[in-house]
Amino acid sequence: MTLGEQLTDYVHAAFSGLWIQTPEAEEAEREITRHAAERGWKLAVWDIAQGIRLPGAQEKAGAPADAHDPVAALRALPALADKDGTALLVMHNLHRFLNNPEVIQTAFHQLVAGKQQRTFIVVLSPVVQIPIELERLFVVIEHSLPDREQLSAIARELTGDNPNDLPKGEQLERVLDASAGLSRYEAEGAMALSLTRHNALMPNVIWELKAQALKKNNLLTLYCGDDRFETVGGLTSLKDFCRPGRHVSVRLRTDPLLTPEFRSHRRECCLVPCRRPTRRPKLLPEPRRQDHVSPSRKTVCNP
Repeated sequence: MTLGEQLTDYVHAAFSGLWIQTPEAEEAEREITRHAAERGWKLAVWDIAQGIRLPGAQEKAGAPADAHDPVAALRALPALADKDGTALLVMHNLHRFLNNPEVIQTAFHQLVAGKQQRTFIVVLSPVVQIPIELERLFVVIEHSLPDREQLSAIARELTGDNPNDLPKGEQLERVLDASAGLSRYEAEGAMALSLTRHNALMPNVIWELKAQALKKNNLLTLYCGDDRFETVGGLTSLKDFCRPGRHVSVRLRTDPLLTPEFRSHRRECCLVPCRRPTRRPKLLPEPRRQDHVSPSRKTVCNP
C-alpha cells in the first residue's frame, strides 16, 4: 500500500494526527502534494527555515514575523479549512519542538478540533518521538524505501541520454540488488557516481556507498571481497546452508520409542510385563518416636 493510499484511508476515517516516519522528507512531501491535488485537499507546508508555504502558489513578498513559529502555524490551520473541505498541515521535524509545553497544548487542541473541522496535522520525521500527552492522538505511518521498480526507474532516468549505459539482464539485477535498502537520494547519488567513474552502472560502486552508510551507525561493517566458498576451508554444513537452492538434510535425534518402526512392531507383537524389579527410589516414612509405650499394646515399626 502506497503512502497516498494510507493517507486517504486515515483521512476518511478522521484521524486528525498522522505521524509519517520517513528518511526522505522531501520525497514524502512531493507524494503528499501530488495526492492532495488529485483529491482536492487544501495543503500547507511548514518548516523552521521557510515558515508556512502553500505548494503550487506564488510566494508572497513579505512573510509574517511569526511564520517560523510552530505555534503560529498550528493556530493558522483552522483558517485554511473550508466548510465541507479537507485541509492538511505538513510539518517537518516537529519532534524538535515537542519539548515546549505551549506547542504540545496547541497541538492537542488542534488535534481534538480537527475531527469536526476536517483539519489534519501531518508530521514528517525520521524518528517517532511523540510526547505522552499526544501519543494517543497520532497514528504512525511508515514511508517505505523505494522498491525494485522505483530503483529501476531511477536507473533508466539517469541513463536516458545514453541508453547503452543501462545494463540488462543479470547485470541489471545485480545493480538493483546492490541498491536495495537505499533511499531515493542515496540510490540516485550512487548510480550517478558509478556513471561518472565507469560510464556504466556498476554494483561495486553502489556497494561502496552502502558500506559508508553502515559506518555512520557504528554497528556493522560491510566487507566486499572476491572470496568464495571454494576458497574457504571447512564449514561444510554452513556452506550448504547458505547456498541458494540447496536442501540440507538435518538429522534430528528422536526417541526410539516414538519411531514408526517401533510402533508397527508393537502392534505385531504382544508386550509381556517385565518381572524384574526396578531400581526406583522409594520414600519410606520416618518411624515415630514413642517415649511411653503402653504394656497392653504392642507397636511394631517397619522402617
